[in-house]
Amino acid sequence: MTDSRSTIRRRGLFAVATAGLFAPTVLRAQTGWPERPIRMIVPWPPGGSVDTVTRIIQPRLQEVLGKPVIIDNRGGASGSIGAIEASRAAPDGDTWIMVYDTQATNESVMKLPFRTMEAFTPVSLIATGPLAMVTHHTTSYRSFADVIAAAKAAPDTVNYATSGVGGLAHVSTTLLQQQGGFRMVHVPYRGAGPATQDAVAGHVPLFMTNLPAVAQHLKSGLLRPLGVTTRGESRHVPGTPAFAQQGFGDFEALTWWAMLGRAGTPAPITARMHAALAQVLSEPAVRSKVEEQGADVVASTPEECGRFLAAEIDRWGAVIRKAGITADS
Repeated sequence: MTDSRSTIRRRGLFAVATAGLFAPTVLRAQTGWPERPIRMIVPWPPGGSVDTVTRIIQPRLQEVLGKPVIIDNRGGASGSIGAIEASRAAPDGDTWIMVYDTQATNESVMKLPFRTMEAFTPVSLIATGPLAMVTHHTTSYRSFADVIAAAKAAPDTVNYATSGVGGLAHVSTTLLQQQGGFRMVHVPYRGAGPATQDAVAGHVPLFMTNLPAVAQHLKSGLLRPLGVTTRGESRHVPGTPAFAQQGFGDFEALTWWAMLGRAGTPAPITARMHAALAQVLSEPAVRSKVEEQGADVVASTPEECGRFLAAEIDRWGAVIRKAGITADS
């Protein structure tokens, strides 16, 4: 993890620890919200990592807030359909959205009716984690070197799946191909859930994904990990070398999950949602469930989340433009 991300994580962990002490006071001090059930848009189908992380948090979040938190899955177009829906919501605190790395890449890949930093207000960077290239246990790929050899021997014949066009899994695999001098065929799905189903069934030989989508299948041995996108070996996939350790320099691409609200939401409401979320993420039972999925809880402040998101948009936007990645890639 880079120094800046390590700093965010250290500060976030401190914020989580202190939030457990002060959040109840903050929640009692703010009255009047929420008055109605809260809608949490998940811009992906059920079964993917965003849905999984949200469903871990949701039961305790609604208990802390005192109102139902209703998960609204709005999948499609790499998370952009749900994001468009959220961008049109009234800024009254009734609608929030749970996003991950495609929120930073979509506006560089496709034409959207909003800009993330203008349409949304950050609440918290919830967690970060590695991506992993995995393969079905019946394939002949025993290492990522085997994949490279096959792709070089027959360019544009080796298929790999991702949760959608322009997401970090797609963009980072594009970078690996550029750096390694080989070419594969991208097979985008409408979310990690459907892609995982096909990967587990052996319908697609390779799958670049975040760990929550495949953690149980790695443990069972149905899927075999070939590399991770952290700088070094990840504690979540022990024994699996990082791509940086397989001849790809200082390669790193961390996936992440964050909660955002509608821009213009009154600051006291955003503060109350952040305090509630920080309280939930400080609880050992919730933290352990999130981290069991292959993610590291960050629980940042809204300001840190905003800086992180802006930096990710700039960083991956430059990569996308250079590689010429579009929604039709």
